[in-house]
Amino acid sequence: MISVGYNLSSEEHSAPDLVRSAVRAEQAGFGFAAISDHYHPWTDAQGESSFVWSVLGSIAEATGSLQFGTAVTCPIIRTHPAILAQAAATVTTLAPGRFFFGVGSGENLNEHVLGDRWPTVSERHEMLREAIEVIRLLWSGGEQSVRGRHYTVELARIYSLPERPPPLFVAAGGPRAASIAAELADGLIATTTDDAVIGRFRRAAPAAPRVGGIKVCWAPTVEEARRTVREWWPVRALGGLTGLELRRPSDFQAAAAGLDDDDIVAGIACSPDASEHLALIREFEAAGYDHLYVRQIGPNQEGFFDFYEREVLPELELGTPRLGERVGASTSSRTHHGAHGIPLEG
Repeated sequence: MISVGYNLSSEEHSAPDLVRSAVRAEQAGFGFAAISDHYHPWTDAQGESSFVWSVLGSIAEATGSLQFGTAVTCPIIRTHPAILAQAAATVTTLAPGRFFFGVGSGENLNEHVLGDRWPTVSERHEMLREAIEVIRLLWSGGEQSVRGRHYTVELARIYSLPERPPPLFVAAGGPRAASIAAELADGLIATTTDDAVIGRFRRAAPAAPRVGGIKVCWAPTVEEARRTVREWWPVRALGGLTGLELRRPSDFQAAAAGLDDDDIVAGIACSPDASEHLALIREFEAAGYDHLYVRQIGPNQEGFFDFYEREVLPELELGTPRLGERVGASTSSRTHHGAHGIPLEG
């Protein structure tokens, strides 16, 4: 069984539209919503990039039972982890038991905006580890100080804490990040079926939730769906380090200009045929994911919601544990230890 969620694309839609889509996702029967946290869109054509914490507060108020969270926030450069610890705690008080906090090591596209140097991959992983320790330490309550290699926290206390902190998920695009997720997080977020990522995490943390992400484009015809992906998401086909290193949306647009259409739509269900969407979902389920969020590319969100409500979701066996709950009994709980050896419960 798998829980299917909806991906709120901050890069493509305005803040009011994101809130409306979260409400519509809840009505359509999606189990959760995951929202991107960007300073810039990927391309100028996408044209949006709201401040995610304002949007999350509105979603908390507008929805009733929908789980929702970030996929993902970068806590290492643009925003200090102590500030994000407070922000995530506040949203959790607005939606107890419904918010999850996804974090990752980010992209230069968003993290260069304050003029900071863009670190190497190994440095970013080191910073992510320390940032997670800072966040969990502040969630443990009381007045805290940290003198780390990358972050300083001085006599800080989060007063508005929820009864329980939100589950913290780590995004992984490769095996090293998957190992960090297995060691320090409550669950994994990934967009690949590569065993080096999902398999490594699953073997290291067999009971921890695994959240996958896919992109689709529903349209009345295959041709229209392919055109929509080309217009709105050509960067999908940029592989390797390109997506992590470019600095501006115009750089991504230029890099994608010469890409072949078949490469751009590879791995995306571009079709009005429910069987193609179901096949992609089941591919990720077979790879080991128990939660999967779906991003509809382009402006036609209502057509997508109607299609999934009528033809896709009813064909799936839904009903896995809610996000943040263990999927097996082999490890009922894990204790995370911060920089000072203080147990930080996940």
